[in-house]
Amino acid sequence: QVQPAESGGGVVQAGDSLTLSCSVSGGTFVGDDMVAWYRQAPGKEREVIGTITWDAGSRHYADSMRGRFTIYRNYHENRAWLHMNGLKPEDTAIYYCKRQRDSVMYWGQGTKVTVSS
Repeated sequence: QVQPAESGGGVVQAGDSLTLSCSVSGGTFVGDDMVAWYRQAPGKEREVIGTITWDAGSRHYADSMRGRFTIYRNYHENRAWLHMNGLKPEDTAIYYCKRQRDSVMYWGQGTKVTVSS
């Protein structure tokens, strides 16, 4: 399997924290992979939150996402996470995990996060 799968979405209150998970069902991430988190809010384009390289664990974030979002991975658990703090109603979106190796990209189906005020 190469397709990533997200989990952990749901309905939360403003100010809450939430952690989303990304894994490869029946398979594993490998050293050359880069895992990226994106989100798409209703009526808006998909935007990148940040990335992490699987082997080295190097992280990069979009400027607008710095501060409240943390991406990390556990090499042995074969899983990547997106941890979100201080959630706001405008963080309501479908959150996607993308697996990329060279120029080939695999998208998950997304997990929906709704932040109520």
